[in-house]
Amino acid sequence: MQILETVADAVSSRAAASSPVVLVPTMGALHRGHTALIEAAKKRAGSQGTIVVSIFVNPSQFGPHEDFSRYPRPLHEDLTICRELGVHAVFAPTVEAMYAADDSTVIEEQQVASGLCGQWRPGHFRGVCTVVAKLFQILRPDVAIFGEKDYQQLAVIRRMVRDLFFSVEILGHPTVREADGLALSSRNRYLTDEERRAAVHFPAALQATRELVAAGEIRAEALVARTREAIERETGGVVQYVELVDAESLVPLKILDRPAVLAAAVMMGKTRLIDNVRLEPIHADI
Repeated sequence: MQILETVADAVSSRAAASSPVVLVPTMGALHRGHTALIEAAKKRAGSQGTIVVSIFVNPSQFGPHEDFSRYPRPLHEDLTICRELGVHAVFAPTVEAMYAADDSTVIEEQQVASGLCGQWRPGHFRGVCTVVAKLFQILRPDVAIFGEKDYQQLAVIRRMVRDLFFSVEILGHPTVREADGLALSSRNRYLTDEERRAAVHFPAALQATRELVAAGEIRAEALVARTREAIERETGGVVQYVELVDAESLVPLKILDRPAVLAAAVMMGKTRLIDNVRLEPIHADI
């Protein structure tokens, strides 16, 4: 397995790589969610392709009061996982390699990124788009795979790729969960034991919305209100948002009349959790 630390090394490695090149972008602290992405990359790459994992904690997507300095960076363990899974190359650059001292260029998607987490994390998706565009330019993948837990991130990247004509196929992978339903996240390790026990009610409240829809409820206001109340009551956390949005554009909906996503964010103590559930209208003639 190649370990690439400089842009020059990554460009050189890509030039010699066998297609398709399938990229799994990560910030490290790999868990079963990431390994599921890598396994999906292996299937997409086939026997002839190249699997590349990027590991980079991107400073430009963290706000001034967020957890950049304490974000876990177990690089040695991450490299071991990648090696065991048959990854061909890991791109693990320094901040200095990705951002020149006078770096002054950013990429910002302005519609899909505006709501949901975009309201609570100003500049976050600008940082995501900028670093992902850099990764695409350096590594020139044929395919890139992202998890659907960060559903808005996936939608933003798809829009950026469409608008800027990147020659890369974007694949989403279903959210990987713990046995009790909590979505896997590198930030879950921040939860106290008490918070972790309560956090299981967060995905449960979202999943319960399917029962409301099955019973005939299609009003977004009602679906959102009941879900928010359940999250607050059962988790004891502070809800930042619960919204029903179009599955592609993320435009807020008034009724469930098309494929949609019910997305939510909740603060459990100092740890921010996000999750979502896909919803489909029950009746085609709504």
